Amino acid sequence: MALAHTQISVELREILLSERPDELYAISSKGTVPVLELEDGKVIDESFDIIMWALDQTNTDWMEINPDQQLKMIHANDHEFKPWLDKYKYHQRHPEHTKEYYQDQCDAFLSNYNEILKMQPYLIGEKIQLLDVAVFPFVRQFAFVDLQYFETKYFNLNQWLLARKDSGLFNSIMDKYIQWEPDHDPMIVSFTA
Repeated sequence: MALAHTQISVELREILLSERPDELYAISSKGTVPVLELEDGKVIDESFDIIMWALDQTNTDWMEINPDQQLKMIHANDHEFKPWLDKYKYHQRHPEHTKEYYQDQCDAFLSNYNEILKMQPYLIGEKIQLLDVAVFPFVRQFAFVDLQYFETKYFNLNQWLLARKDSGLFNSIMDKYIQWEPDHDPMIVSFTA
């Protein structure tokens, strides 16, 4: 979404995580996605770092409203909420607690977002900001686990999520791409919102 917002073109290599190519490990030993290899050979293999790199390449209005608060909330989302979200999504792998227990741990964050959205259309004000884009995928993942529960418990957050999912920005990046193979011609993608 940051690449689309900043209108940065990239060579896209769509892979299956179950069939990670050697070329992925050649540029990032972590073998995780997304990975961005820059023209100078520098590799960025963290989503947030890719977002910040993209925003640094252009003038963007995504950091206009209280950037320090945005970064603080994104950090809490990534380092406090996400571990609970992962346990909630994969509760069968974490039998030390119930699915409901993990759901309750996520609630502190989601209830806060829901309360904020009672007063304003976005998480940090009156227009979309980096915080909305950075938090969106995690809220979306939570909702997928038990959509009825999510829709019932978090009305405002659900409305916000639906608006993000219906946005031109999100839909501009959701095309399906063929799986990359080493002999493929480069596929240059210019996401446009």
